[in-house]
Amino acid sequence: MESWKIHVRGRIQQRDHKEKLPFVGIFTTLSKLEERFEIRKHILEDVHPKSFERGGIEVGRNTRLLELQLKESEHLSDKLSQTVSDLTAVLYLKEAELQHWQSRVSQYRQEALTLAKGNNNLKATLSEFEFTIERQAKELAALHLEQKGLKEALAKANGDKERLLQRWMEEKSEEADRVNRHNDVQERWQHLARQLKRYLHRERKKECVPTTEGFSNLFKETSQ
Repeated sequence: MESWKIHVRGRIQQRDHKEKLPFVGIFTTLSKLEERFEIRKHILEDVHPKSFERGGIEVGRNTRLLELQLKESEHLSDKLSQTVSDLTAVLYLKEAELQHWQSRVSQYRQEALTLAKGNNNLKATLSEFEFTIERQAKELAALHLEQKGLKEALAKANGDKERLLQRWMEEKSEEADRVNRHNDVQERWQHLARQLKRYLHRERKKECVPTTEGFSNLFKETSQ
């Protein structure tokens, strides 16, 4: 960006320099003509009185020739003066234009510096965003791994829970069976105790000791 501005400024200065070159020649020519005009004017002033003193025809001719040359020089000087005036006006315009373009170049340079600074800021912000994205991507990958591990742990925990629940239900079923068997045994023993109590009660009434046959009959009744 800076090289482009330098190139544009150089081209503008080169163009203005070329446009000023004709002025140098015109001013030089004008200066020479003015010098010649002054010399001829002094010669004419010096020759004109002497021509009347001599009264010669030849001197009169030279005087008229000098007058014509003087008028021609005056006319040319006027034209050159006008040309110089016009070119001076153009020169002022060109100088104003040059100042304008130099101001524009300075403005563009400042804008370029501002844009370059903004570009650097954007690059820094972009680098920061890229770093943040990279860091978040790594964090996301770590979270995915952690999530995968947690899912596997959850699946294992659910499997263990199901197995423990199944085992607990089986143990509860076995315990219920044991309780039922125990209750059956207790009920049978209670029934036997009641039968024995009734039997002893009857035997007391008979006031006799129960025989082995009596006990056998008692067990038979209990088992029925």
